Amino acid sequence: MALPDVIAVDDLLGPPERYGASISPDGTRIAYLAPWKNQFNVWIQNLDSDDEPWCVTADETRCVHDYRWTDDPRWLLYVQDDGGVENRHLHRADLYDPAAPPLDLTPFPGAQVLGLELSPARPGKAFLQLDARNAAEFDLHELDIATGELTLLAANPGHVTRWLCGGAGAPLVRAATDRGDIELSRFDPESGTLHRVALFDADDHVVDVFPFEITPDGTGVWIGSSRGSDRTRLVRVDLATGEEKEVDSHPKFDLDTRARAVPTLPSPLIRHRRTGELIGARYLGERQVIHALDPHFAEVLENLESLSDGDIAEVSSDDDGRRWVVAFAHDRDPGVTWFYDHATGESRLLFRPRPHLDPDAMAPMRPIPITARDGLALPSYLTLPVGVEPSGLPLVLMVHDGPWTRHSWGFDDAVQLWANRGYAVLQVNFRGSAGFGKAHREAAIGGFAHAMHDDLIDAVDWAVERGHADPDRIAILGGAYGGHVFANPEDRIAMFRAAARFLAQHLGGREG
Repeated sequence: MALPDVIAVDDLLGPPERYGASISPDGTRIAYLAPWKNQFNVWIQNLDSDDEPWCVTADETRCVHDYRWTDDPRWLLYVQDDGGVENRHLHRADLYDPAAPPLDLTPFPGAQVLGLELSPARPGKAFLQLDARNAAEFDLHELDIATGELTLLAANPGHVTRWLCGGAGAPLVRAATDRGDIELSRFDPESGTLHRVALFDADDHVVDVFPFEITPDGTGVWIGSSRGSDRTRLVRVDLATGEEKEVDSHPKFDLDTRARAVPTLPSPLIRHRRTGELIGARYLGERQVIHALDPHFAEVLENLESLSDGDIAEVSSDDDGRRWVVAFAHDRDPGVTWFYDHATGESRLLFRPRPHLDPDAMAPMRPIPITARDGLALPSYLTLPVGVEPSGLPLVLMVHDGPWTRHSWGFDDAVQLWANRGYAVLQVNFRGSAGFGKAHREAAIGGFAHAMHDDLIDAVDWAVERGHADPDRIAILGGAYGGHVFANPEDRIAMFRAAARFLAQHLGGREG
């Protein structure tokens, strides 16, 4: 056996060729993100013809990362940083006239947009939060997508951190923090006063209540709650009474709330494209589990999951729930994206975001159970290099950020970098990591300086005792809470180049 050829750092850590595909409401086209003049932009491609895709945003100064189809096939909305000063503006692209320049719908100097929502109850409209009146406060507006007209729905009375609006006749709702608690209130537009609906104690919710999505009829809010439970489950809060009722749960896993910390990850709630009704919920243990909450989606889900042995990531459908586009999280084939037609059974591969990477040369990421010295279970992942005996290897211990985040199964370019160079890679969800219940999270209280560190040491000892790792060749690496903070992708690539040279000299891994 032999290791695969050395893969260049830029090839592993560089950007994908395309990603972020979603299908149009009429099911005839897809949009996706791909470079245009070295910046990611939105491209459109017809699904039923061989026409060349075309770029509809054409911004050569800053990347576009957030776009939305609208119910009108003419318009596409996207959010863009205003000249690199972190003030995000909302733009509209004309899909009927590719030559028409995109229109800035929020052309207010120094202002930024947050919380863009398109409600099925208000076709042709969008709700957005905008700080044009006061830079310290976000107000709720309704946008007429075709005309660009903005209507103020609620001026921020102060301390409102997020607005929600469910459409015609629905109450305006806000989420706010008070001494670490999360408050849900109704807003009276006539008096400008707030009426509390429910309060979520900080002891039950770290950092935020998530998800936090209003129901299509505007009478309730779906949230992830661990009130009275070790696990985060999906509940509905009635806006009239404040009553909390369980909608769905998993006996062992938390609702997948990673999108709270990483907004580019998919929501744990899967909703019907046209109606906004809940059709699925995501849970995350060693791997993802999706519960289908709708009979039609249950049939679709079974067929989608057969397309790949990865975990379903981004998923979108047309208005009828017939045609679907799905991307998969995968440890060796990241973001592989498929088309599926539920009416005909047709499926086809649309693209692989990183076609230059051979999945067979990538190292599998294996979930492993490790027990800490005090008996606490530490869900972890071990990645062993391809083509060599998994014994006596140099080992890289990777520490996640947060600490209230987690390691998850899927493609990790840094993990693959080290495995390709002959290192075993160990990722430990030490106490305090999110997603494994309150008991696991709270086990870190008072232990940031020792118990959490002991977990890392216990995991390394596990790898040594099983013969995978050479105790004299151990490295530790991480980001943010786990170590170095990267200012930009170029800095990250440069750091890994230097780290690869350093570890090759001191631990005996391959250079390159």
